[in-house]
Amino acid sequence: MDAPLIRARGVSRVYRLGGGDVHALRGVDLDIGRGEYCAIMGASGSGKSTFMNLLGALDRPTSGELVIDGEVLQGKRPDELARFRNRSVGFVFQQFNLLPRTTALDNVALPLLYRGWSLKKRRERAEACLRMVGLGERMDHHPSQLSGGQQQRVAIARALSGEPSILLADEPTGALDSQTSEDVMDIFDRLNSDGITLIIVTHEADVGARARRRITFRDGLIVEDAS
Repeated sequence: MDAPLIRARGVSRVYRLGGGDVHALRGVDLDIGRGEYCAIMGASGSGKSTFMNLLGALDRPTSGELVIDGEVLQGKRPDELARFRNRSVGFVFQQFNLLPRTTALDNVALPLLYRGWSLKKRRERAEACLRMVGLGERMDHHPSQLSGGQQQRVAIARALSGEPSILLADEPTGALDSQTSEDVMDIFDRLNSDGITLIIVTHEADVGARARRRITFRDGLIVEDAS
């Protein structure tokens, strides 16, 4: 049997605030396989955002073992975590986080600059990713010239540009209306059908229902894992 893409064993995260400790995660055990489509769910303060930060190598566990794409994350230096993120994780955020004075094409190509790709190769990959999300006719547009849904499509294309092992989406429909949210979720469905490992962090039940597996957090623990 193949090793899971994500393997968490006894993962805890404790934040020291003021005079006390806040236990955001309390010994989480979880495997996620390559090609899965998971929704990480739970109320505010449940631990889902903390777990997302660990999966994205934006933070490290206080204790336990977290292995992602064959990499043991605890003990890595900040520069090593940055290289891991650039290689293995694509991020999609609620607020898009696009550079306002930069075209859609250049927004998507930018992460590839840090990999040392040539300009020609960066642009070819960015064009392919924008076509993948249905924006082949909007490559030269700036974010202000795009709707919210189109901006989120650019953000998805940017996340895909480096061919990451994991596509991690944090409340990706939170800033969108209902119909645009459906359109964006259709893109995610199609990407997963094409074999991309997709993890969506959400508190919206209808978004979570689109995933093939729903993992619910409460008080720093997984309380439900349903397919």
